[in-house]
Amino acid sequence: MIKTIITNSPDETIKLAERLGRKLVRGDIICLTGELGGGKTTFVKGLCKAFGIDPRAVLSPSFVLIKEYKGRLPLYHFDLYRIDKLFDFERLGYQEYFYGDGICIIEWAERIKKILPEEYLLIEFKILGENKRQIKLVPYGKRYRDRF
Repeated sequence: MIKTIITNSPDETIKLAERLGRKLVRGDIICLTGELGGGKTTFVKGLCKAFGIDPRAVLSPSFVLIKEYKGRLPLYHFDLYRIDKLFDFERLGYQEYFYGDGICIIEWAERIKKILPEEYLLIEFKILGENKRQIKLVPYGKRYRDRF
């Protein structure tokens, strides 16, 4: 079932992500989409907070493509803003992350849609105002429909 939530500040976005983060388990894949400045990295801060990771340590990894955070489970934060070709992502050895022992969070996930697994949680961000965001949770697969 698709859920749509409106947040009115970055703090509300972080709190929403923190609540969602408490439901995540080993092997989950979270795909974030939406325009630049839509709140994706802010959302990642909340997910990290749920895993005991200082949200101030979270920066957009645009220049390194992936950032690993160590919390109660490893979080692998991909930012694909600078990926031009699917081949560039495939060279990262993404399978180790997708099917590993942690949780994958993928910003700009639409850029690798062809190689996403059948099951993942899509989170779409839409800017409604300076600090107001529409955040839509779209579960793909039973794994996510049952929890979100």
